[in-house]
Amino acid sequence: MFKTIILAAALAAIGSVPASAQAPVSLSSYADAKGFIDVQALTCAQLAGTFQEDADALSSWYSGWYNGLAKKHFLDFKKGRETEHELIVYCKANPGKKIIEGLAVVFKDERAKLGIELK
Repeated sequence: MFKTIILAAALAAIGSVPASAQAPVSLSSYADAKGFIDVQALTCAQLAGTFQEDADALSSWYSGWYNGLAKKHFLDFKKGRETEHELIVYCKANPGKKIIEGLAVVFKDERAKLGIELK
């Protein structure tokens, strides 16, 4: 009887682990047959559920993309890491959103802190 109770408690504990605590998934698993990842389609859940190295690489890619659009050619490593952290916090709270939506929120908040208004 005691073993049954312990086994039931152990199974209940395993079953109560949140989905976000599952083993990380490589971003390469989201690639198409040619090996490309549609970065505009990736969700926050996919970012939050990947390896840190993949999140870092993806954040660097997004940084380059946005800086290229803004015609900026400099890297602020510290600010990039802070932005990545803010994005991951947003994504953990909003797993159904797309990463690009999260970036828009993070960048809007950053601009507001700096007093920058977009026209």
